[in-house]
Amino acid sequence: QVQLVESGGGLAQPGGSLRLSCAASGFTFYNFAMSWARQAPGKGLEWVAGISALGANTEYADFVKGRFTISRDNKKNMLYLQMNSLKPEDTALYYCIRLPNSWIQRSVGSAERGQGTQVTVSS
Repeated sequence: QVQLVESGGGLAQPGGSLRLSCAASGFTFYNFAMSWARQAPGKGLEWVAGISALGANTEYADFVKGRFTISRDNKKNMLYLQMNSLKPEDTALYYCIRLPNSWIQRSVGSAERGQGTQVTVSS
């Protein structure tokens, strides 16, 4: 049974930083690409970043490029999202997503995901 448990969300000021973590279990973590996606109130699910199964490749949505960094630790079955220079528009529920293959895909609507961790950016 796939389990994805996000943590690390909270309240940050504009320009601040947060680091999200995702603990994965129930599957062979290093065989699957992973992504982060987010959903703001009243909006649809939005892909944020992806990392290939062995971590060699990463991709980012334009609106986070240069500010967010996705990484993974395959020995610990952990996925991370370092978020810097946060903006109020980054406020959303952030989800850890297991992709169906070893390569990055930006379509994540039907993929396995956790319960999410709330990120609020406000002064």
